[in-house]
Amino acid sequence: MSKAWMSMIIVVILLVAVALISATTGSIKVGSLELIQGLFSGTNKSVQIIKDLRLPRIIIAIFVGAALAVSGVLLQSILRSPLADAGVIGISSGAGVLSLLFVTLFPQFFFWLPLAAFIGGAIACFLVYSLSWKSGLTPIRIILVGIAVNATFTGLGQSFNYRGSYAVTSINQATTSVFAMKTWGDVQIMVIYGSIGLVLAMLLFSWCNLLSLQDKSAQNLGLNVTKARLLISIVAVMLAAVATAIGGLIAFVGLLIPHIARILVGSDHKLLIPFSALAGALLILSADTLGRTILAPSEVPASIIMTVIGGPFLIFLLRKSGQTHGH
Repeated sequence: MSKAWMSMIIVVILLVAVALISATTGSIKVGSLELIQGLFSGTNKSVQIIKDLRLPRIIIAIFVGAALAVSGVLLQSILRSPLADAGVIGISSGAGVLSLLFVTLFPQFFFWLPLAAFIGGAIACFLVYSLSWKSGLTPIRIILVGIAVNATFTGLGQSFNYRGSYAVTSINQATTSVFAMKTWGDVQIMVIYGSIGLVLAMLLFSWCNLLSLQDKSAQNLGLNVTKARLLISIVAVMLAAVATAIGGLIAFVGLLIPHIARILVGSDHKLLIPFSALAGALLILSADTLGRTILAPSEVPASIIMTVIGGPFLIFLLRKSGQTHGH
């Protein structure tokens, strides 16, 4: 068995194990067999509480992690940069601002929240692309412009806290990366939009492979490079937007996971995309479970754990990029 498939199987086993640990660990403790039996019988009150409170956050954490990781893979393929990530270059913060604005003005249309988040992410993505363009795109320029765009949208989002509105404050708390109090309604939205984005991403794997070549080489092989970049960007923004709308602002997932995935399964997007989805799901579920249990009954947001991990990793990539490109 190849290293790639062995890595895939190990990540699947770890994901199932962490999901079981997350479901059975906390103020209410049950065994794995008791949990499975209770879910089918519907007579165990402890299991019913877990079903209503823990299972939604587990499913959301899995889909948020998968969406952010795959979004990172897609962005890195179209920009040919290991530094591209929806959280770092401002797409997630743009999606978050529009999400807050939409839910504040139209709370009755909550199911359409990912659409508003997508528009916000698309605006941020357009700003990064347009402001970074100067006789082409370079990784360092993209990351610097992205950090500036991210800071701008983050500031706009935080300004909602100073309007004195209880509803807005509650919404802001709901869009942080604490997955507590998520409902099956949130799961429905995340699963529908997230699944569509993930399926589209997997269908685009051949385009992603061709974009790893020089543009002229890709064009000679029959690829419309501009069209491919646009469509892949749309899917990447969609995945980051729905993850932000439901799961909150979490940076560095799309930065860290694709880099590790390339080491384990190679650069063929046919394997890279599904592996990144599984690994991203494992990372965020692990971060959420750790944050929920390490200081119980208090919770540490998954975004804080990811920032602690991702910050040094970004520095490592920047130094490696500088050595590679000679600047």
